[in-house]
Amino acid sequence: MASVPFELKGKSVYVAGHHGMVGSALLRRLARENVKLVTVERREVDLCNQAAVFDWFARVRPQVVFLAAAKVGGIVANNTLRAEFIYDNIAIAANVIHAAHVNRAEKLMFLGSSCIYPKLAPQPLREDSVLTGPLEPTNEPYAIAKIAGIKMAEAYRSQYGSDFISVMPTNLYGPGDNYHPEYSHVVAALIRRFHEAKLAGARSVVVWGTGTPRREFLYVDDMADACVHLMKTYSGAELINIGTGEDISIAELALTVAAAIGFRGEISFDTSRPDGSPRKLLDLARLSGLGWRATTSFEDGIQLAYRAYRADSDERHQSDLPVPP
Repeated sequence: MASVPFELKGKSVYVAGHHGMVGSALLRRLARENVKLVTVERREVDLCNQAAVFDWFARVRPQVVFLAAAKVGGIVANNTLRAEFIYDNIAIAANVIHAAHVNRAEKLMFLGSSCIYPKLAPQPLREDSVLTGPLEPTNEPYAIAKIAGIKMAEAYRSQYGSDFISVMPTNLYGPGDNYHPEYSHVVAALIRRFHEAKLAGARSVVVWGTGTPRREFLYVDDMADACVHLMKTYSGAELINIGTGEDISIAELALTVAAAIGFRGEISFDTSRPDGSPRKLLDLARLSGLGWRATTSFEDGIQLAYRAYRADSDERHQSDLPVPP
């Protein structure tokens, strides 16, 4: 575990993937620290392009790196875009981790995903269950890419003494989420579906799957706070899970989202759609031992996420309106 607290104050901090839900939450949290935030647009540096990444790191030389960039999506995206998910995510991890090492970054945090754990691993999921069994087939390419990133961080720590750590967030939701009708994660998908159903006066909403799988959900700003806390307090080869320690069924999730949005119609389940893993709940013993726990309740988090979705929808609508003469 941590030996000496790591000082962020006054350092240049690069957030890779700063436009994503996770990256933007990290920017919000790091704005409260006395650091020099560093970002770069994808049109300037594609993180899948090794030469571009190496050149940028050599010029900028960030001292601290939060590696939150990834190609992400829900169960359909993971199962459909399998080649893109494994190629892009392995390339991003390999390029950024090696560039950080070559340019002597003081510390790097690699953000993984709870899908790295075997489909039928004992619950709650302990960090040492990685690679102890087969993965969930629908997101296996993404999971393998994330495992590769974890093992890279471990290897650079072992061979070079690099202070590279890895964290495994549970299912995230909140401002900046992807609300694509096919490729979004479950919370974002349900927020959009119930919102549109309410506006249309629909009598029912269909939820994918059987509704029985259980999932743990963490508000993304809580996740960002945990990452900053761990960057300051943890230095070790072992993974650290980040979550709430509580899970609910997808059916319960649907009822919670419907209530937050004010949809009072019927909810049905499309059992032809895949369920994914039957349960994913993280063991948080290591995180708790480092003195952090989530503070946003699920009900409050859903309200905040819905408010952000509506603000984002209003903004998109306004940008589509004709410019007055």
